[in-house]
Amino acid sequence: MILSLSFLTILLALIYMALVLYMRKGWFEIPTVISNYKPTRRVSVIIAARNEEAGIARTIEAILHQKFPSELLELIVIDDHSTDCTSEVVLSYADRGVQLIQLNESNKLNSYKKLAISKAIDLCSGDIIVTTDADCRMDEYWLNTVISYFETQDLYMLSSPVIYSEEKSFFERLQTLEFLYLIGLGAAGIGNKNPTTCNGANLAYRKDIFYELGGFSGIDELASGDDELFLHKVAARYPHKIGFCKSTDAIVFTDAKPTLRSFISQRKRWASKSTKYKNKAIVLLGITIWLFNFCMLASLLAGLFYHYSYLFTFLVVLVVKIIVEYLFIQPLTQFSNREELMRYLPILSSLHIIYLVYIGILGNIGKYDWKGRQVK
Repeated sequence: MILSLSFLTILLALIYMALVLYMRKGWFEIPTVISNYKPTRRVSVIIAARNEEAGIARTIEAILHQKFPSELLELIVIDDHSTDCTSEVVLSYADRGVQLIQLNESNKLNSYKKLAISKAIDLCSGDIIVTTDADCRMDEYWLNTVISYFETQDLYMLSSPVIYSEEKSFFERLQTLEFLYLIGLGAAGIGNKNPTTCNGANLAYRKDIFYELGGFSGIDELASGDDELFLHKVAARYPHKIGFCKSTDAIVFTDAKPTLRSFISQRKRWASKSTKYKNKAIVLLGITIWLFNFCMLASLLAGLFYHYSYLFTFLVVLVVKIIVEYLFIQPLTQFSNREELMRYLPILSSLHIIYLVYIGILGNIGKYDWKGRQVK
């Protein structure tokens, strides 16, 4: 038993090391974007919002202050049955061209956000759809950088960086480092011509491609997945028409979760999509990473309560895990000018073992809370 668990843990560690180094290669395959191109196509920025009165004005202001041709920009906010003053805040910008759509669905749905985005796309005038969230902020060259790269590369879909900022605690700084890891994995997959993940807070795609692929049809049974699951639809037909905008000007900033409960709820929502991927190679990849962390956790517990040799295996593999994750995350912190976060990596790498095992199970059973709703 000792040999079998230790052998499996070491074997999975080698696989994990190879995967992370492969993803590191993917990050460096992506060219750094320098924008000096004037966009020519009309763009519709779409925000699905629910109970966002506290921060949506900041997001709207950031978009209205973009260095982007005003005649090519359309901003649409869809109010998803808010119970606060979100609609009133959005309406106060009507004289500046911001459009409001209010959902009024009597039937209970599992995916209100996909419905909201679909309705906005049906009514918008843009050739290129850009989605972001109601709690995001951007620098003034964000949209010009994203759309310039989209057009010059003749892309069908473009993922761009999302980074946490303005952290208020140690817990939020840990999340920022972990989120950089996740964004980096998505970018690296695109760099390796094998797209796996993206973030809907900074995502662009062609309107005609959305309709050609049937929109969210076939993936609308899940509350989440307007980004990743749609990415997989595009990748299944046009894998070489997906890009990542590797530019600091293209970054969208948002906030980490303030509490452990809200963090777990968010990650459970994200994990709920994992077994729904049509590409089973991606599912297998996720299962392999989960098994690696499970074996590490099992080795730690067995070393503490059964035999010290398990503990030795755990410590050796943990050191390897930290080293290989350092090699992957360090360029990402350099890109985002957050290199000071690297001092938290040993803590994050250790906690990540328990967190991934827990979320991997929790995310695929039962329901979770999202914006005050119980969904699955």
